[in-house]
Amino acid sequence: MAIGYLTIQARTAHDALPLSGASVRILNTQGASVYELTTDENGDTHAIPLETLDKSFSLSPYYSGIPYTSYNVLVRASGFNSLYVADIPIYDGERAVLPVSAIPMQERQRSPIQAVIYVGAPAVSLTGARSQEEPSGTPYILRQVVIPDPITIHLGAPSAAAANVQVSFPDYVKNVASSEIYPTWPAAALTANIYAIITFALNRIYTEWYRSRNYEFDITNSPAYDQYFVYGRPIYDSISRIVDNIFDEYVRRQGQISPYFTSFCNGTTATCSGLSQWGTVTLAEQGLIPLEILRSYYPKDIEIAQTDIRTGILSSYPGSPLRVGSTGLDVQTIQTRLARIRRNYPAIPAITDAEGQFQNSTQAAVTKFQSIFNLTPDGIVGKSTWYKISQLYSAVARLAELDSEGDALGIGTVPPSSVLRQGSRGQDVITLQYLLNVAAEYYPGIPAPTQDGIFGSGTQQAVTAFQRVMQLNPDGIVGPMTWQALYDVYLGADQNVPSPSPNPDTIQYIVKPGDSLWLIARRYSTTVSAIQRQNNLTGDLIRVGQVLTIPVSGTPSYIEYTVKAGDSLWRIAQQYNTTVQALMNLNGLTSDLLMIGQVLKVRES
Repeated sequence: MAIGYLTIQARTAHDALPLSGASVRILNTQGASVYELTTDENGDTHAIPLETLDKSFSLSPYYSGIPYTSYNVLVRASGFNSLYVADIPIYDGERAVLPVSAIPMQERQRSPIQAVIYVGAPAVSLTGARSQEEPSGTPYILRQVVIPDPITIHLGAPSAAAANVQVSFPDYVKNVASSEIYPTWPAAALTANIYAIITFALNRIYTEWYRSRNYEFDITNSPAYDQYFVYGRPIYDSISRIVDNIFDEYVRRQGQISPYFTSFCNGTTATCSGLSQWGTVTLAEQGLIPLEILRSYYPKDIEIAQTDIRTGILSSYPGSPLRVGSTGLDVQTIQTRLARIRRNYPAIPAITDAEGQFQNSTQAAVTKFQSIFNLTPDGIVGKSTWYKISQLYSAVARLAELDSEGDALGIGTVPPSSVLRQGSRGQDVITLQYLLNVAAEYYPGIPAPTQDGIFGSGTQQAVTAFQRVMQLNPDGIVGPMTWQALYDVYLGADQNVPSPSPNPDTIQYIVKPGDSLWLIARRYSTTVSAIQRQNNLTGDLIRVGQVLTIPVSGTPSYIEYTVKAGDSLWRIAQQYNTTVQALMNLNGLTSDLLMIGQVLKVRES
């Protein structure tokens, strides 16, 4: 049997807070439990190996069976609703990362509600032709090619009464690619398909295809109209890596600005005038590069262009990567944002470099951030890392802002008695808009209105969406039942959502079977005595399920080593599984010359 991998990441409030200690069960299609796991301080499980079918089946358009093995996942966390994700495809040699956006229980809720997400087969397996409509005679076109961040997706056909959700543009592209094609395909085929996916979406944005028709979304998830998107599905590493490199690049014809209409179909059971998804595999196996593959289906004069215009971001990427040796305001910006994110993700080490100086501790913080958020852990701030740091910083800052704002507004526990509708103004409208903003943090189908005290169309849209989610009459009028539901959500979040550690140099750890103080201390680069002091322990006995506060130094602990006759930096580095350069940096050495009796700081990797 071939092996694929699955990692679960349990978080809440747009990833602003990780959920440590969440219970995860992985089940086979017969319902039998394969693994039972607990998430770590980042809300993650390790990569779980799972049996699947050989990769060769997913590379053949003529294989009539299912070229993977499916698994189901059940996630439970105290104070949150449960999530069951069904029919997750696992591919040979591929890691799937399943994001779990946990929703806190409401105040008067007695037991968790279990939501279900069905993933299923990629669209490349579907039969029947697509009817994607090419823009023509569109009433409005943007002046520039803009990346919408976030992008709003309608979960159904354009006229269907379905929810809208918002995700970052790179996450949208990763989701669509994971939902459309097989991640085992050659890199050139994956890249060509991802270019088509990006360009198709940007064409819808550029032409305002739906917005100009008074729809409140940018694109649908229906493959009959647009491209396939499954909210809450897992993303595959091979796809994620490519998207991180090209999410702001698109296909256009030479001499034009507009994104080309890159229609596509699977090319076997469904054919069209655009790209054949299966055909890209054949061309990639023949050695064609992505642009050559695209020119096989679209006009020969197409080219790859880039746009650096993004909506909804704090600041633009500086244009070149930041790495060790970089200096200036952009470095300081990254350091400031990582320091704030660290309060919610304390596994990120503290930055001790001077402000604006990208040195070893900044590199270590960047590398850990990248590993937590599924980016290439190279310690370099390229465009994907820059925007992910900006996105997370916005999320954690927004959550903290809402917490403090609730106290300032004096929300209390008793809803107002007023009835609000479009045209209403005043303090109760501000309270309403604040509560809707809180709900929008946890419910993906609820947009966040502007808090201006005016009940306009944006607020009405948010109220209607909230009412639908809560299964109330979606009339856009805020009466007693809607007020009570808003307060139930607000108070439930206040009770159940964990607060970031007030001390970023400590984390909360739940003792697991087989743990000892020595193992925990080694894992977090601290000492047994430091853990004992932090938790008022008089011995080394701990029990399963016990919650320990672990002191985590921003700089990992080190030992002192006395140089002996015959020692060299290379031999010491080999002995302690580190590098010569790391030893030189830690000890401020400018050469590899040592003296007998010299005391070196040595940090194990």
